[in-house]
Amino acid sequence: MPQVRVAAFALSIDGYAAGPRQSLENPLGVRGPELMSWFFPTRTFSAIHGGGGGTTGVDNEMAEAAMADNGAWILGRNMFGPVRGPWPDENWKGWWGDTPPYHVPVFVLTHHARKPLEMQGGTTFHFVTDGIASALRQAKAAAGAKHVRIGGGAATVRQYLNAGLIDEMHLAISPVVLGEGEHLFAGINLPQLGFRVDRMVHGELATHVVLRKG
Repeated sequence: MPQVRVAAFALSIDGYAAGPRQSLENPLGVRGPELMSWFFPTRTFSAIHGGGGGTTGVDNEMAEAAMADNGAWILGRNMFGPVRGPWPDENWKGWWGDTPPYHVPVFVLTHHARKPLEMQGGTTFHFVTDGIASALRQAKAAAGAKHVRIGGGAATVRQYLNAGLIDEMHLAISPVVLGEGEHLFAGINLPQLGFRVDRMVHGELATHVVLRKG
């Protein structure tokens, strides 16, 4: 059954999903890449970016599952790029080059309209200006019988959590303490939102926790 899910979402031990001061030089914020150090060595990461090799252990299995059966993604604007305010032009096309790793429609939350951006490999970015519910309706229609993945960042996940619109979350907890940045769960009561821990798996470089409703 198709779900709205968060998957392979990296967190520090102290609950941060990104470092502070995101910029062109620091897309994940200062020290943010440390959160993804479990993902970068995997075969899945290498394959996404057109390479070969990579690790094949538990971390890779969890990463592979996170990338499977996604029919559409939803991203906050900061996940698409560092540009703020009205789009000055259409030159910025994301962090990923000409062939982004999504290969399906991606719906980007923004306050500023922009025409759809078709990229190589099947990714088309659609810019949604009328809120998270509209983005989800469009993503579900595009995904069909597959999952809608809420890709982040933390503020976007928090919005969908508080609206009760997420069915499942796979959190990859890295052995990193950031101390500052974008906190995921501050002020959020997961039990009240219906979540329980479904399973926990210890990977090579992260601990994977899956939460589901019910």
